[in-house]
Amino acid sequence: MRIVLVGPPGAGKGTQAAFLAKNLSIPHISTGDLFRANITSGTDLGKQAKAYMDAGNLVPDEVTIGMAEDRLDQADAAEGFLLDGFPRNEFQARALDAYLTSHGIALDGVLDLEVPEDEVVKRIAGRRICRNNSAHVFHIDYKQPKTEGVCDECGGELYQRVDDTEATVRNRIEVYHRETEPIIDYYKRQDLVVTISALGPVADVTRRAMEALEDRRDEDGEGAA
Repeated sequence: MRIVLVGPPGAGKGTQAAFLAKNLSIPHISTGDLFRANITSGTDLGKQAKAYMDAGNLVPDEVTIGMAEDRLDQADAAEGFLLDGFPRNEFQARALDAYLTSHGIALDGVLDLEVPEDEVVKRIAGRRICRNNSAHVFHIDYKQPKTEGVCDECGGELYQRVDDTEATVRNRIEVYHRETEPIIDYYKRQDLVVTISALGPVADVTRRAMEALEDRRDEDGEGAA
């Protein structure tokens, strides 16, 4: 399957993308990974991206699109992929459509993870990260440490990242509404969007997502017949 995953910050896209890609046996292609791989490898696109980032500027759409197209050209994406964080606006969505059309393929679906804004704020603003190891993550409501402010794993200090404050989170949500949410309407016009609730345990959200995608695949199969 060829899938685009969308949803607001805090919807759990990264977590769900990993599970879905494994269950569907397709590569998980995230914008963050694309940037890191290109910058680490020193590609021309990576050098361009790094120059913009070092100057504190946004990386132009054309550079991001170029990275995505190069990744989609790789052999492991020939039979399917799950895109996470790309496209992030309608310009990128149109570029992706043009790329897919030129290769004689098309998206199978766009999975929209739906989460109320207050829940997004609660999820992100409540996170506490270990200063010794950022992989040690706790939450003031959902995963409290045994001792307040102390990591259960290594005893490191737990802190709230600057970009996890409520004001910053609400600003990120506004950016999502303004820049990324319009692609949902763009794909709805192509009858590609399936929306599921991203509330509840991770396993429940994964099950909903798999069922929605299977239903989508079944519908496509019936249409092709």
